[in-house]
Amino acid sequence: MNKEEYLKRFKADTIQENFLQNLSELQSLHMQNIPFENLDVIRKTPIYLNLESIYDKIVTHHRGGYCYELNGLFHWLLGQLGFDAKLISATVQKPDGSWSKADTHAAILVKLDTLYLVDAGFGDSTISPIPIGGERHTDHSGTYRIQQVDDVHYDLIRENEDAEKVLYRFSTEEKQLADFHEGCVFNQVSKDSPFTHDDLVTRATEHGRITLSGSQLTRSENGEKEKTDLSADEKRQVLKDEFSINLDALEEQLQ
Repeated sequence: MNKEEYLKRFKADTIQENFLQNLSELQSLHMQNIPFENLDVIRKTPIYLNLESIYDKIVTHHRGGYCYELNGLFHWLLGQLGFDAKLISATVQKPDGSWSKADTHAAILVKLDTLYLVDAGFGDSTISPIPIGGERHTDHSGTYRIQQVDDVHYDLIRENEDAEKVLYRFSTEEKQLADFHEGCVFNQVSKDSPFTHDDLVTRATEHGRITLSGSQLTRSENGEKEKTDLSADEKRQVLKDEFSINLDALEEQLQ
């Protein structure tokens, strides 16, 4: 795998120092240029936890992926760049307050002056590293902090207008990409998976986010949202223009 080509894929330069500002820039650019997407899941194309095939999909074929692919490959890159990074598992909290299948989300911890949570594969969430010491961090996606639960577990919390929402609970114990095999299969085939029902493609923008959910496009900018229903042809054009994904070529590969 070629780290220079990977960096070029999300319009990043090779960094000279492993500082927080460099890590922040890498994460932000990654999330702006490589979408979170489940197009393979919906089209029943198997996803394997193999870094070479993930690299080929994301870098060579200019696609996105979901958490195992995005954070799995980004973790590899951070290691290649000299960061002290490890994969960790997390359990997502649903909007109704219940918990998803345990340990089926993959994220990253990076050790700098302290530990930082780095997540390039959670869709609509922070675009910056969050310190696990409890300090609040605000970017255009919201205000976040991390709260310790016990010796090894922490909650990632987003604050919304005086309300708080736990996004997920994570462990600081190191994982290998292969440890997520069960979760990867579950999220591809289970009716209880949030990714098996309709197309979802989303990426951060400089001032917000753009999301395609089914046939509805949502643009968020500076806290304002605009939703548009798309025809099939308009959807294909949006995928090409906004996410650089050629749906015709993708579906031809499946025939």
